[in-house]
Amino acid sequence: MKIVMLDAKTLGDDLDLSLFKKLGDFTAYPMTEDYQVKYRIQNADVIITNKIKLNRENLHDTKNLRLICVTATGYDNVDLNYCWRHEIGVCNVKGYSTDSVAQVTVSMALSLVTHLREYDNYVKKDYQYLHSGLQNHLEPVFHEISGMTWGVVGLGNIGKKVLSIANALGAEGIAYTRTRNPIYNCVPSVNELCRRADIISIHVPLTDKTYKMIGSEQIALMKKTAVVINTARGAVVDERALTDAVIEKRIGGIGIDVYTEEPIHPMSPYNSILDLDNVIFTPHMAWGAYESRVRCMKEIYKNIQAFQLGQKRNRVDK
Repeated sequence: MKIVMLDAKTLGDDLDLSLFKKLGDFTAYPMTEDYQVKYRIQNADVIITNKIKLNRENLHDTKNLRLICVTATGYDNVDLNYCWRHEIGVCNVKGYSTDSVAQVTVSMALSLVTHLREYDNYVKKDYQYLHSGLQNHLEPVFHEISGMTWGVVGLGNIGKKVLSIANALGAEGIAYTRTRNPIYNCVPSVNELCRRADIISIHVPLTDKTYKMIGSEQIALMKKTAVVINTARGAVVDERALTDAVIEKRIGGIGIDVYTEEPIHPMSPYNSILDLDNVIFTPHMAWGAYESRVRCMKEIYKNIQAFQLGQKRNRVDK
């Protein structure tokens, strides 16, 4: 069995990928350009990919392909309809990054609400603290999360984890999900969540229904102090509307780890606010704690192993 990994570098340089050699003839490419994809996969039985887009244009010349393994929970980079028509299985990995994404989400929220960037700059920039003559400095004013309302959009594993942390911090946790969950304090609409929440964190996959689900209408309902965190997919928010809201001080701040185009496009509206204190931008790393990535590789191994045994594991194809 020939196994090809197309973009190993996106998984970090510190992982031991030798486990896949136990399953067959394994080749790992650090990165693969669009024009190289069809040549590198044409004889593969199994493809392992993280970000590479796989569709009719590059899959139609494959001779032996029977399985695509996506090293992520989201699989919007794979044309499932094409795979279904050509009997190509598609697997993802669920739950591996829950703790990692929740940790980064909460870290962003804590930093923005507490204004850590501003306080850090006060000490480091131009020796302001040194020359102040005061033992402490309390501007900008910050507030305790205890007593705030934390709204979670999406109640998958990550959303549930973030809610549990929010509750542990003393916040009132509310959630919006298409399928109401009686265990959680769910609100009937995204609009209602945006109206009530002090902190809004987004944890939904990118689909036709979630595309730009946080847009101008929802932002207009938010509190002027609201903090918005997106560690899901870039296009679940309207990036221009969110940027304008920050510039016009209609919301308190944003924390963004994901982008409509990655890496961030030179024309992205976010580029106009990179230097503001009330924004945090990270390079799609929330999922990638070392432990998370190790779990991911073990799950991919088990997915391929199950396929070899004629079993279906973590299959997302129809």
